[in-house]
Amino acid sequence: MTARPPLPPFTRETAAQKVQAAEDAWNSRDPQRVSLAYSPDSVWRNRGTFVTGRAQIVDFLTAKWERERDYALRKDLWAFDGDRIAVRFQYECRDADGQWWRSYGNELWEFDANGLMTRREASINDVRIEERERRIFGARPETERGRSFPVE
Repeated sequence: MTARPPLPPFTRETAAQKVQAAEDAWNSRDPQRVSLAYSPDSVWRNRGTFVTGRAQIVDFLTAKWERERDYALRKDLWAFDGDRIAVRFQYECRDADGQWWRSYGNELWEFDANGLMTRREASINDVRIEERERRIFGARPETERGRSFPVE
């Protein structure tokens, strides 16, 4: 099996690297690319949806990014311990009717020895916003890497 560094046990630096790599992958909106960070039998809870394995992850993300247009994400490291990382995140997108949304959430991640995520649990709340209220535009610029994103 291919390793996906950084590997557990995580330090503050390696946990932050893992979080930034996840943000970069999700901002690509490429379901196949994103799925490779997860173990073949990875288990997810995303809101009220339960997903198991890479094929279901690809299907889930494909449908997600068809619904959530112009998706742009920011993730921040919250905590880490051994093979686990906790993340808070925000993303913005618009729906088919052009309504913009900002979604706030928390994720709990667990990794195997190869650095593949075996478990992901995401709790997410959505807030309707006007286009003029947007704050997240595409991938995070290099100048913002390592900086926490404000709550509101």
